[in-house]
Amino acid sequence: MTHARSKTVPLNGSPDETESAFYEALRHGDIEELMACWSDDDDIAYVRPSGSRLLGAGAIRDEFTAVFAKGPVVLRRMQVNRVLTLSSAVYSVVEQLRLTQPTPRLAVLLVTTVYHKTPQGWRMVVRHSSPGRLPAAHVIDTPRPALLH
Repeated sequence: MTHARSKTVPLNGSPDETESAFYEALRHGDIEELMACWSDDDDIAYVRPSGSRLLGAGAIRDEFTAVFAKGPVVLRRMQVNRVLTLSSAVYSVVEQLRLTQPTPRLAVLLVTTVYHKTPQGWRMVVRHSSPGRLPAAHVIDTPRPALLH
């Protein structure tokens, strides 16, 4: 499978540029740009926050198409940690999402993304998302409890 030439994922860019392009695609609901961030390898994998694993570009495309059908993805990246080598990069990120369905609320995901340097540039090969939580001091829009004293 080959992707059309991406507008935002550079051919000879850095893993940071691919990571940024992925989050821009999420924000704009652009499935073509999002898929351009992934490797063409048949063995790419996405582990959903529910714990189920999707293998291959077709399954990943279907998943994110369904996500985009629910409306914009509003999130804030926090606590980004990177491990880089010459041919791979691993990003560990805390994402805070603003959900609107079934009721408005905030959710936290702990995300690990693996990038490989390919002939097309740095591309995602694995993304693993798990539910998480932050200490109250890091959560936005959370009312503080009243003092009892």
